[in-house]
Amino acid sequence: MSTAPLFTGRFVELAGADFASARLGQDFVRAEAGADRVGDLLTWSALNGILSTHQLVAPQLRLFRDGAQVPVARYTRSDGSDNSADGRQVLLPDALYRELRAGASLVLDSIDQLHPPIAAAADDLMRLVRELVQVNLYLVWGDHQGFDTHWDDHDTVIVQLAGSKHWTVHGPGRPFPMKVDTGHDHGPPESVVWQGNLAPGDIIHVPRGWWHAVRGTGEMSMHLTFGFTRRTGIDWARWVVEQLYSEELFRQDLPRFGGAEQRREHEDELVRTLAKVITAHRPADFLATRDRRFPRRPEINLPFPVRFELPPDEAGIEVTALLELTVESAEPSDAGAVSVTVSGKTFRFAAVMAPMLRLLAQERVVTVARLRAGAGELDPDRFAAALELLLQQHLVVLRD
Repeated sequence: MSTAPLFTGRFVELAGADFASARLGQDFVRAEAGADRVGDLLTWSALNGILSTHQLVAPQLRLFRDGAQVPVARYTRSDGSDNSADGRQVLLPDALYRELRAGASLVLDSIDQLHPPIAAAADDLMRLVRELVQVNLYLVWGDHQGFDTHWDDHDTVIVQLAGSKHWTVHGPGRPFPMKVDTGHDHGPPESVVWQGNLAPGDIIHVPRGWWHAVRGTGEMSMHLTFGFTRRTGIDWARWVVEQLYSEELFRQDLPRFGGAEQRREHEDELVRTLAKVITAHRPADFLATRDRRFPRRPEINLPFPVRFELPPDEAGIEVTALLELTVESAEPSDAGAVSVTVSGKTFRFAAVMAPMLRLLAQERVVTVARLRAGAGELDPDRFAAALELLLQQHLVVLRD
């Protein structure tokens, strides 16, 4: 499998450099990335390990067949290991095999939290779409249809890992529908945007609200669905409302019992103040604020942040910020210092650390040797101290 980024690399090459600006959320996109690009995202050995060593039951792990959920009791049991009435639910291997042989689809939510290669692919997609991404696994044998024709309230990117699956994709029944919406009575258009089988390495983008149906082809099929919810004007409006708490006028009670003139003057002043706040807080400001607060993936990286030893030269150092790491000059009162903001928290460092911070921001993953060579005026002892500080603050993690 290529070590090049899957989404910001190969997928964008095939889908076009304008994917994010012109096609994301607007068009159905299909790209044949190649089986070699996705083969190591999830092997059978890795999947078996996940299913065997994690307590995976509903709602995280579910089985579906012909549009209905298979009762959990048909493939799990209580192990009676605690004091609760039911105990922990555990998978029964033979019962799981039986349901899968009968055509059930296995759905495992949030597999990116269980398997580092999929987590890394999700991180890469987050950098492309600048939204949080969750990855679900779908596994089926036979030609059954796990779900009826439906639409999702979020955008998806599907990666076919193994086998094949037949997709029928329609357009939207209602433009840009939402989970919380005023109308949910729309149906799928009669026209078909795309219909065909996905092969290993195929990647498709199905926008939010686009109706689709998925069916097995008779053989095994395993695919990943990368789902993400993009920000809308409603999200911006909610953010604007949050800014109104700083306006005394909006914290005041409405003059319900005042005279007509008093109520009218108060309403007019509310409208004027709201217009002022809207003008000062544009959608671009909302997106920039959200990017600065974009979370880090909570990856534990023991033992170095607790008891530091300088790692070997060939070890990798990777930044934890899911979006780009921006190195800026600190406040004028802190002359010579530099700062980085991650997950809404600003870290300030001495200016002598600027070269290594900018190298990390540019390349995201570097070896210890490369980072030391690009650390500017830092001598070996101060380089070690700087690296220890970055590890302790979870701004970087160490890779073997």
